[in-house]
Amino acid sequence: MSKKPSKSLAQELDRYITPFRYDGSGKFHLKAHKTNEKGDLDKEKAQEILDANKKRLIAYQEKLYAQDRWSILIVFQAMDAGGKDSAIKAIFEGINPQGCEVHAFKAPSSKELDHDFLWRHAIALPERGKIGIFNRSHYEECLVTRVHPEILAKEKLPEKLVTKNIWKERFEDISAFERYLCRNGTVVLKFFLNLSKEEQRERFLDRLEIPAKQWKFSMDDIKERALWPRYQAVYQDIVRHTSTPLAPWYVVPADHKWFARVVIGSVIVATLDQLDLRFPRADKASLAEFENVRKALEREGKGKR
Repeated sequence: MSKKPSKSLAQELDRYITPFRYDGSGKFHLKAHKTNEKGDLDKEKAQEILDANKKRLIAYQEKLYAQDRWSILIVFQAMDAGGKDSAIKAIFEGINPQGCEVHAFKAPSSKELDHDFLWRHAIALPERGKIGIFNRSHYEECLVTRVHPEILAKEKLPEKLVTKNIWKERFEDISAFERYLCRNGTVVLKFFLNLSKEEQRERFLDRLEIPAKQWKFSMDDIKERALWPRYQAVYQDIVRHTSTPLAPWYVVPADHKWFARVVIGSVIVATLDQLDLRFPRADKASLAEFENVRKALEREGKGKR
Protein backbone atom coordinates (compact mmCIF):
# COMPACT_ATOMS: atom_id res chain seq x y z
CA MET A 1 0.00 0.00 0.00
CA SER A 2 1.44 3.37 -1.04
CA LYS A 3 1.80 6.04 1.56
CA LYS A 4 -0.21 9.23 1.27
CA PRO A 5 1.97 12.20 0.29
CA SER A 6 2.84 14.32 3.30
CA LYS A 7 1.25 17.73 3.50
CA SER A 8 3.31 20.81 2.75
CA LEU A 9 3.63 23.39 5.50
CA ALA A 10 1.23 25.69 3.64
CA GLN A 11 -1.35 22.92 3.45
CA GLU A 12 -0.86 22.04 7.12
CA LEU A 13 -1.45 25.63 8.21
CA ASP A 14 -3.98 26.62 5.54
CA ARG A 15 -7.00 26.49 7.87
CA TYR A 16 -5.41 29.31 9.91
CA ILE A 17 -4.54 31.37 6.83
CA THR A 18 -6.97 31.25 3.89
CA PRO A 19 -10.20 32.07 5.82
CA PHE A 20 -8.66 35.38 6.92
CA ARG A 21 -6.97 36.39 3.65
CA TYR A 22 -8.47 39.02 1.36
CA ASP A 23 -6.65 39.80 -1.88
CA GLY A 24 -9.13 42.22 -3.40
CA SER A 25 -11.21 39.68 -5.28
CA GLY A 26 -14.91 39.68 -4.49
CA LYS A 27 -16.70 41.89 -2.01
CA PHE A 28 -15.42 42.77 1.44
CA HIS A 29 -17.53 43.65 4.46
CA LEU A 30 -15.74 43.96 7.80
CA LYS A 31 -18.85 43.03 9.78
CA ALA A 32 -18.87 39.65 8.04
CA HIS A 33 -15.58 38.78 9.77
CA LYS A 34 -15.93 37.37 13.28
CA THR A 35 -13.70 38.85 15.96
CA ASN A 36 -14.02 35.86 18.33
CA GLU A 37 -13.04 33.02 15.99
CA LYS A 38 -11.10 30.16 17.63
CA GLY A 39 -10.64 27.79 14.71
CA ASP A 40 -11.72 24.75 16.78
CA LEU A 41 -8.66 25.23 18.97
CA ASP A 42 -8.18 25.63 22.68
CA LYS A 43 -5.35 27.53 24.36
CA GLU A 44 -3.25 24.39 24.88
CA LYS A 45 -3.38 23.31 21.23
CA ALA A 46 -2.86 26.91 20.09
CA GLN A 47 0.30 27.12 22.22
CA GLU A 48 1.65 23.97 20.55
CA ILE A 49 1.15 25.54 17.12
CA LEU A 50 2.68 28.82 18.29
CA ASP A 51 5.75 27.01 19.67
CA ALA A 52 6.17 25.03 16.44
CA ASN A 53 5.88 28.20 14.38
CA LYS A 54 8.49 29.93 16.55
CA LYS A 55 11.01 27.17 15.81
CA ARG A 56 10.23 27.38 12.11
CA LEU A 57 10.52 31.16 12.12
CA ILE A 58 13.91 31.07 13.85
CA ALA A 59 15.22 28.60 11.26
CA TYR A 60 13.79 30.52 8.29
CA GLN A 61 15.08 33.84 9.60
CA GLU A 62 18.63 32.47 9.77
CA LYS A 63 18.42 31.36 6.12
CA LEU A 64 16.78 34.62 5.08
CA TYR A 65 19.67 36.56 6.63
CA ALA A 66 22.35 34.31 5.14
CA GLN A 67 20.84 34.23 1.64
CA ASP A 68 20.51 38.04 1.61
CA ARG A 69 18.02 38.13 -1.29
CA TRP A 70 14.57 38.70 0.17
CA SER A 71 13.31 41.04 2.86
CA ILE A 72 10.03 40.81 4.76
CA LEU A 73 7.85 43.76 5.74
CA ILE A 74 5.19 42.93 8.32
CA VAL A 75 2.49 45.55 8.89
CA PHE A 76 0.29 45.58 11.99
CA GLN A 77 -2.82 47.73 12.24
CA ALA A 78 -5.49 47.62 14.95
CA MET A 79 -7.71 49.66 17.20
CA ASP A 80 -6.23 50.58 20.58
CA ALA A 81 -5.71 47.47 22.77
CA GLY A 82 -5.88 45.29 19.67
CA GLY A 83 -2.90 43.21 20.81
CA LYS A 84 -0.19 44.33 18.38
CA ASP A 85 2.58 44.69 20.95
CA SER A 86 1.91 41.37 22.66
CA ALA A 87 1.61 39.55 19.33
CA ILE A 88 4.99 40.88 18.20
CA LYS A 89 6.57 39.86 21.50
CA ALA A 90 5.03 36.36 21.49
CA ILE A 91 5.62 35.49 17.83
CA PHE A 92 9.16 36.87 17.45
CA GLU A 93 10.54 35.67 20.77
CA GLY A 94 13.91 34.04 20.16
CA ILE A 95 14.53 35.69 16.79
CA ASN A 96 18.09 36.97 16.26
CA PRO A 97 17.74 40.74 16.88
CA GLN A 98 20.38 41.44 14.22
CA GLY A 99 17.94 40.29 11.56
CA CYS A 100 14.74 41.92 12.79
CA GLU A 101 13.71 45.54 13.40
CA VAL A 102 10.50 46.95 14.87
CA HIS A 103 9.33 50.47 14.09
CA ALA A 104 6.45 51.96 16.07
CA PHE A 105 5.18 55.01 14.22
CA LYS A 106 3.83 57.75 16.46
CA ALA A 107 2.64 61.25 15.55
CA PRO A 108 4.97 62.61 12.83
CA SER A 109 7.72 65.06 13.77
CA SER A 110 8.10 68.49 12.15
CA LYS A 111 10.83 67.07 9.91
CA GLU A 112 8.62 64.19 8.85
CA LEU A 113 5.77 66.59 8.12
CA ASP A 114 8.07 68.40 5.68
CA HIS A 115 8.22 65.25 3.53
CA ASP A 116 5.65 63.23 1.60
CA PHE A 117 3.48 60.94 3.71
CA LEU A 118 5.38 57.77 2.73
CA TRP A 119 8.87 59.17 3.40
CA ARG A 120 9.30 58.17 7.03
CA HIS A 121 8.08 54.66 6.25
CA ALA A 122 10.27 54.29 3.17
CA ILE A 123 13.45 55.08 5.13
CA ALA A 124 12.51 52.44 7.73
CA LEU A 125 12.10 49.60 5.23
CA PRO A 126 14.02 46.38 5.99
CA GLU A 127 17.27 45.62 4.20
CA ARG A 128 17.65 42.44 2.17
CA GLY A 129 17.92 39.48 4.51
CA LYS A 130 15.96 41.16 7.29
CA ILE A 131 12.46 41.24 8.73
CA GLY A 132 10.96 44.67 9.32
CA ILE A 133 7.90 45.11 11.53
CA PHE A 134 5.73 48.22 11.34
CA ASN A 135 3.70 48.64 14.54
CA ARG A 136 1.19 50.98 12.91
CA SER A 137 2.28 52.04 9.47
CA HIS A 138 1.77 54.11 6.34
CA TYR A 139 -1.92 53.19 6.66
CA GLU A 140 -2.27 55.67 9.50
CA GLU A 141 -2.02 58.32 6.77
CA CYS A 142 -5.44 57.36 5.44
CA LEU A 143 -6.88 56.28 8.79
CA VAL A 144 -6.20 58.78 11.59
CA THR A 145 -5.83 61.66 9.15
CA ARG A 146 -9.23 60.76 7.72
CA VAL A 147 -10.94 60.48 11.09
CA HIS A 148 -9.19 63.67 12.27
CA PRO A 149 -8.94 66.13 9.34
CA GLU A 150 -7.02 68.59 11.53
CA ILE A 151 -4.05 66.20 11.39
CA LEU A 152 -4.12 66.23 7.61
CA ALA A 153 -3.98 70.04 7.72
CA LYS A 154 -0.63 69.80 9.57
CA GLU A 155 0.92 68.00 6.62
CA LYS A 156 1.09 71.34 4.79
CA LEU A 157 -0.02 70.03 1.43
CA PRO A 158 -0.80 72.65 -1.22
CA GLU A 159 -4.48 73.47 -0.81
CA LYS A 160 -5.40 72.57 -4.37
CA LEU A 161 -4.17 68.99 -3.76
CA VAL A 162 -6.48 68.41 -0.79
CA THR A 163 -9.58 67.40 -2.69
CA LYS A 164 -12.41 64.93 -2.12
CA ASN A 165 -10.30 62.40 -4.03
CA ILE A 166 -7.33 62.50 -1.66
CA TRP A 167 -8.14 59.19 0.07
CA LYS A 168 -8.66 57.38 -3.24
CA GLU A 169 -5.34 58.83 -4.40
CA ARG A 170 -3.58 57.70 -1.22
CA PHE A 171 -4.95 54.20 -1.63
CA GLU A 172 -3.57 54.19 -5.18
CA ASP A 173 -0.19 55.52 -4.00
CA ILE A 174 0.08 52.92 -1.23
CA SER A 175 -0.85 50.06 -3.56
CA ALA A 176 1.74 51.27 -6.08
CA PHE A 177 4.35 51.58 -3.30
CA GLU A 178 3.68 48.02 -2.12
CA ARG A 179 3.72 46.68 -5.68
CA TYR A 180 7.10 48.35 -6.18
CA LEU A 181 8.43 46.73 -2.98
CA CYS A 182 7.20 43.28 -3.99
CA ARG A 183 8.80 43.61 -7.42
CA ASN A 184 12.10 44.39 -5.73
CA GLY A 185 12.20 41.47 -3.32
CA THR A 186 10.34 42.77 -0.28
CA VAL A 187 7.46 40.50 0.72
CA VAL A 188 4.63 42.56 2.25
CA LEU A 189 2.43 40.92 4.90
CA LYS A 190 -0.40 43.05 6.30
CA PHE A 191 -2.39 42.15 9.42
CA PHE A 192 -5.47 43.96 10.68
CA LEU A 193 -6.22 42.74 14.20
CA ASN A 194 -10.01 42.73 14.18
CA LEU A 195 -11.13 43.48 17.75
CA SER A 196 -14.68 43.80 19.07
CA LYS A 197 -15.72 46.91 20.96
CA GLU A 198 -16.68 44.79 23.97
CA GLU A 199 -13.27 43.11 24.11
CA GLN A 200 -11.60 46.51 23.87
CA ARG A 201 -13.66 47.62 26.87
CA GLU A 202 -12.49 44.60 28.86
CA ARG A 203 -8.85 45.26 27.99
CA PHE A 204 -9.15 48.91 28.96
CA LEU A 205 -10.58 47.84 32.33
CA ASP A 206 -7.59 45.50 32.80
CA ARG A 207 -5.22 48.38 32.11
CA LEU A 208 -6.97 50.51 34.70
CA GLU A 209 -7.10 47.81 37.36
CA ILE A 210 -3.68 46.15 36.99
CA PRO A 211 -0.78 48.40 38.11
CA ALA A 212 1.66 46.79 35.68
CA LYS A 213 -0.62 47.73 32.77
CA GLN A 214 -1.68 51.23 33.82
CA TRP A 215 1.18 52.85 31.90
CA LYS A 216 -0.46 51.63 28.67
CA PHE A 217 -3.65 53.56 29.31
CA SER A 218 -4.27 57.04 27.95
CA MET A 219 -7.35 59.24 28.08
CA ASP A 220 -6.90 59.63 24.34
CA ASP A 221 -7.85 55.96 24.06
CA ILE A 222 -11.31 56.78 25.39
CA LYS A 223 -11.67 59.72 23.03
CA GLU A 224 -10.81 57.50 20.09
CA ARG A 225 -13.17 54.77 21.34
CA ALA A 226 -16.04 57.25 20.99
CA LEU A 227 -15.22 57.31 17.26
CA TRP A 228 -15.43 53.52 16.91
CA PRO A 229 -18.01 53.46 14.05
CA ARG A 230 -15.95 55.93 12.05
CA TYR A 231 -12.74 53.94 12.50
CA GLN A 232 -14.47 50.70 11.51
CA ALA A 233 -15.83 52.29 8.34
CA VAL A 234 -12.39 53.61 7.40
CA TYR A 235 -10.69 50.28 8.11
CA GLN A 236 -13.22 48.60 5.85
CA ASP A 237 -12.36 51.11 3.14
CA ILE A 238 -8.63 50.51 3.61
CA VAL A 239 -8.87 46.73 3.35
CA ARG A 240 -11.30 46.94 0.45
CA HIS A 241 -9.15 49.31 -1.62
CA THR A 242 -5.58 48.23 -0.80
CA SER A 243 -5.82 44.44 -0.88
CA THR A 244 -4.03 42.93 -3.86
CA PRO A 245 -2.76 39.46 -4.77
CA LEU A 246 0.80 40.71 -4.17
CA ALA A 247 -0.03 42.38 -0.83
CA PRO A 248 -3.28 40.99 0.60
CA TRP A 249 -4.72 41.89 3.97
CA TYR A 250 -5.18 39.28 6.69
CA VAL A 251 -8.19 40.21 8.83
CA VAL A 252 -7.21 38.47 12.06
CA PRO A 253 -9.83 37.64 14.73
CA ALA A 254 -8.31 39.40 17.75
CA ASP A 255 -10.69 38.84 20.67
CA HIS A 256 -8.64 35.77 21.66
CA LYS A 257 -4.98 36.78 21.60
CA TRP A 258 -3.80 33.19 21.47
CA PHE A 259 -5.73 32.50 18.27
CA ALA A 260 -4.60 35.77 16.68
CA ARG A 261 -1.00 34.65 17.26
CA VAL A 262 -1.68 31.31 15.59
CA VAL A 263 -3.02 33.07 12.48
CA ILE A 264 -0.21 35.64 12.29
CA GLY A 265 2.57 33.13 12.93
CA SER A 266 1.10 30.65 10.43
CA VAL A 267 0.93 33.27 7.68
CA ILE A 268 4.53 34.33 8.28
CA VAL A 269 6.11 30.86 8.33
CA ALA A 270 4.02 29.59 5.39
CA THR A 271 5.14 32.63 3.38
CA LEU A 272 8.80 32.11 4.28
CA ASP A 273 8.50 28.42 3.42
CA GLN A 274 7.47 29.34 -0.14
CA LEU A 275 10.57 31.50 -0.72
CA ASP A 276 12.88 28.48 -1.05
CA LEU A 277 15.34 29.98 1.42
CA ARG A 278 18.76 28.31 1.48
CA PHE A 279 22.16 28.82 3.00
CA PRO A 280 24.58 30.01 0.28
CA ARG A 281 26.84 27.29 -1.11
CA ALA A 282 30.54 27.86 -1.53
CA ASP A 283 31.99 27.52 -5.03
CA LYS A 284 34.67 24.95 -5.93
CA ALA A 285 37.52 27.41 -5.55
CA SER A 286 36.37 28.38 -2.08
CA LEU A 287 35.91 24.75 -1.04
CA ALA A 288 39.46 23.98 -2.13
CA GLU A 289 40.72 26.96 -0.17
CA PHE A 290 38.68 25.87 2.87
CA GLU A 291 40.30 22.45 2.68
CA ASN A 292 43.78 23.98 2.71
CA VAL A 293 42.84 26.16 5.69
CA ARG A 294 41.38 23.13 7.52
CA LYS A 295 44.59 21.17 7.03
CA ALA A 296 46.69 24.11 8.20
CA LEU A 297 44.56 24.48 11.36
CA GLU A 298 44.85 20.75 12.05
CA ARG A 299 48.66 20.87 11.71
CA GLU A 300 48.73 23.87 14.01
CA GLY A 301 46.79 21.91 16.61
CA LYS A 302 49.12 18.90 16.39
CA GLY A 303 52.15 21.14 16.90
CA LYS A 304 50.82 22.25 20.29
CA ARG A 305 50.50 18.76 21.66
